[in-house]
Amino acid sequence: MYIDILSRQFCEYSLSIRGYSPYTIRRYRTCVAFFSKASGIAKMEDITEEGVRAFFYSGRLDRNWSPNTFAIYHKSLLVFFRWCIKQGHLERNPVADIEMPKKEKKLPRKLTKQDALRLLELAYNYPYEYPFLRYRNHAIFSTFVYAGLRKQELLNLKLTDVDTDNLTIFVRQGKGNKDRIVPMSTALAQALKRYKDERKRLHKTCPEFFCSLRGNEPFTVNGLKKLIEQLRISLRLHFSAHTLRHTFATLMLEGGCDIFSLSKMMGHSDIKTTTIYLAATADHLRLQMTKHPLN
Repeated sequence: MYIDILSRQFCEYSLSIRGYSPYTIRRYRTCVAFFSKASGIAKMEDITEEGVRAFFYSGRLDRNWSPNTFAIYHKSLLVFFRWCIKQGHLERNPVADIEMPKKEKKLPRKLTKQDALRLLELAYNYPYEYPFLRYRNHAIFSTFVYAGLRKQELLNLKLTDVDTDNLTIFVRQGKGNKDRIVPMSTALAQALKRYKDERKRLHKTCPEFFCSLRGNEPFTVNGLKKLIEQLRISLRLHFSAHTLRHTFATLMLEGGCDIFSLSKMMGHSDIKTTTIYLAATADHLRLQMTKHPLN
């Protein structure tokens, strides 16, 4: 059986039965296709543990994979081959005994409080051609900084998910297919309300909360990418949508938010994921040091 045919069947199963997100499906499809191309293995019966091990060694030594990249391919192929075993196309998982390299423990990149304020100010005062862009773009960056949503979560927001009266954002089927409610600050509510009023004035009826300027369509991933690049150049500061999520987390801790509440707002399955932000904020740690009884 050809690997590309099984990969297609596996992705269809993962989407329709397991309910994985399109992003996860795309990652599985890409990893399996690259494995087949790089290893020169087109059929399942040609897969050997030695061939799979050589693929991972080549990635680490010749392609300079980081431990994180190695882990992505390892996890994706492990799940794919596990499914192939259940379907009777393999007897043993060739990835199971491959040891993982030790991951680098890097602190998450974030913006300082001053840089975050500069970004929000620029997003509002940028010389846009249309008022709609001013209000929408300021609302987008405010949502990142004040609510810590992931990029896809922000783009998937529906108009009915944003309640500026009760100060809540309903995140529908976030990472891990989990719903959650994120509280909204007054500053964020004002930014979102300005955008909603402008959107209503232009008769935008798109069910997605954030719309494109042209037509009545949802704002796209490419549109957001171009917007971030535009402000990144103007601000002369490197950041991404995920950098702003990290910024939200560290600023919340610096403001006194407890780690359990932050974990719920971030949508983390394990609170251990949230604890990395404790080391990322020196101000928070410095405040804790003042509690030493001999100080």
